[in-house]
Amino acid sequence: MNEIENLKKLYEKLKKQIEQRLQEFTAKKNENEIEILKEFVFCTLTPQSKAKVCWQAVENLFNNKVYVNPTEENIKKFLKGVRFPNNKAEFVANNLRKIKEDHFDLKKFVNSSTPSQEKRMFLVKNFKGIGMKEASHFLRNTGHFDLAILDRHILRNLLELGVIEKVPESLSTKNYLAIEEKMKDFSNQIGIPFAHLDMLLWAKEAGEVFK
Repeated sequence: MNEIENLKKLYEKLKKQIEQRLQEFTAKKNENEIEILKEFVFCTLTPQSKAKVCWQAVENLFNNKVYVNPTEENIKKFLKGVRFPNNKAEFVANNLRKIKEDHFDLKKFVNSSTPSQEKRMFLVKNFKGIGMKEASHFLRNTGHFDLAILDRHILRNLLELGVIEKVPESLSTKNYLAIEEKMKDFSNQIGIPFAHLDMLLWAKEAGEVFK
C-alpha cells in the first residue's frame, strides 16, 4: 500500500474527529474576545513546542489574568515546557499590550469579510512572533479554512507524499505561498478537503487530532 492509500485509509478513520474539530473552530469566532485572544496567544507559543504544553500554558496565563497587565516576567512564569520562553514571553507581552493600546478588536477582525490571505498578511506585518505559519494557525483556529499551516510535521509529510521535492531550511513568504498552492492542488487530486488534509497530516505525525 503506497503513502497516498495509507493517507486515505487514515482519513476514513479520523474524518469524523476532524469534522468535529473544524466545527469547533467555526464556532470559535462567535465566542467572547478572551477565548479568541487565547487562540492568538496559543499560536504565538507553538513554534517548535508541543501543542498540548502550549495550550496548558495559555490556560494558566488566562486563569491568572496575566493578560490584564502583560509583562514579560509575569508571562514567562507560566511558560513551563514551552521552548524559547524568553523570546515568546516578549512576543506575547508585546502583542497583548499592542492589542490593548490600539483598541484592536480581535473578534471583529476574525469575523470581518476581509479575505483570509489579507488577514494573514496583516497579522504578520503587525505582531511580533507571528509569521505565515502562526498567522495561518490562528486564522484556521477561528474558522478560516483556506490557509495551510506549514509546520515541520506538514512539510515532512508533503515530502513523503511527493508534493514537494525537499523540506526548505527556511520559508520565505513566496515559498510559503507556493507550497500552499501545491498542497491545495494535491488536496483536489486525492479528494480530501484542504482543511481536512492539514489536520490529517498533523494528526498522522502527532498521533491525535488536536488544534
